[in-house]
Amino acid sequence: MCDNLFSLSSFSPVTLNNISYIWPLFGNNQNMTDQLNQESFKKELNSLNLLHLVNKWKLPLIIITATAIVAAIVFSSPLFIKPKFKSSVIMFPVATNSISKVLISQNSGIKEDILGIGEEEQAEQMLQMLNSNLIRDRIAVKYDLMNHYKIPNDSKHRFTRLFKEYENNVKFRRTEYMAVKITVFDTDPQIAADMANDIAALLDSTRNLMQKERAVKAFHIVNEQYISLENEVNVIVQSLRYLGSKGVNDYERQSEVLNQQLAIAISQNNQYAMRALQQKLDTLGKYGGEFLSLKNALEFKTEQLTLLKTKYQEAKVDAEQFLPQKFVVNSAYKAEIKSYPIRWIILVVTAFIVFFTAVLTIIIVENYTKLQLKKNFGSQ
Repeated sequence: MCDNLFSLSSFSPVTLNNISYIWPLFGNNQNMTDQLNQESFKKELNSLNLLHLVNKWKLPLIIITATAIVAAIVFSSPLFIKPKFKSSVIMFPVATNSISKVLISQNSGIKEDILGIGEEEQAEQMLQMLNSNLIRDRIAVKYDLMNHYKIPNDSKHRFTRLFKEYENNVKFRRTEYMAVKITVFDTDPQIAADMANDIAALLDSTRNLMQKERAVKAFHIVNEQYISLENEVNVIVQSLRYLGSKGVNDYERQSEVLNQQLAIAISQNNQYAMRALQQKLDTLGKYGGEFLSLKNALEFKTEQLTLLKTKYQEAKVDAEQFLPQKFVVNSAYKAEIKSYPIRWIILVVTAFIVFFTAVLTIIIVENYTKLQLKKNFGSQ
């Protein structure tokens, strides 16, 4: 019977090692479960301790949180924080700014459409223009923002404060649809709406003013070139008229005809005709080269003058005429409900922060007290 039994000595070291490795997977399952249960129990115990701690200090916590809520209600009231109203304007930029290209030029492409809506580049240009000091300064003067924002005249950095207040209350951003949104906050809802609409209106005048300075200079340059070229053409025409008075009107055609007539006169031995024709041929020979030079110059200058006249007309239109630089989608209107401050958010955030801070403080105090008791007990 003993022979049929396996003895431990019959196992190889490898087999014993394998058993020692596998055994905990089966034999220690209960220990692992107990360990997990203990950890879970500790977590539950910690949660219960925290609930116990909150329950223990519930009255002070309620008093502190309630006091914070009351303080938030008071300090977020109009007595301390003046409510602000919001008004907005939404607009799209135009595809092109040149009037002549979309109305006069024959070389305008498909994108250069007077009714076309601009893309990302035009929207970025519009944002940069809205942020310019030209618009900001005109709004500041029109609405007397220095007094409206209650900035003392004797303040050392009064303009810096004014610009910061303006930046805090006037916002520009590009929407997801490539439009530009102007948002104005103010304690007076009517002023907020008027400022937003005026900023949108000033975009046209400011941009046109900047473009007009360049367009007028361009027009003067083209105008000078056009007048100079026109004078040159007139001089050539006068010279050709003088040659015409000498009998030179069309050198090529006249030479051909006179030579034919001279040949006929010679064949007929007509001395009178021969002399007359020879005089005309001598005149053509004398002024023919000048006539050809003037004729070629006139053709070239006339072609240049035609092209320059088109440029002249385009520059004149750009210098004298203006078109709106935007498509307004939504105009600003007087708000009926304040947008700032949002009191319920202030109350919720204040209550949460105060409650959390109070609980954290209580935990620190409790743990510190226990630590001191342990130290005192250990020293005894």
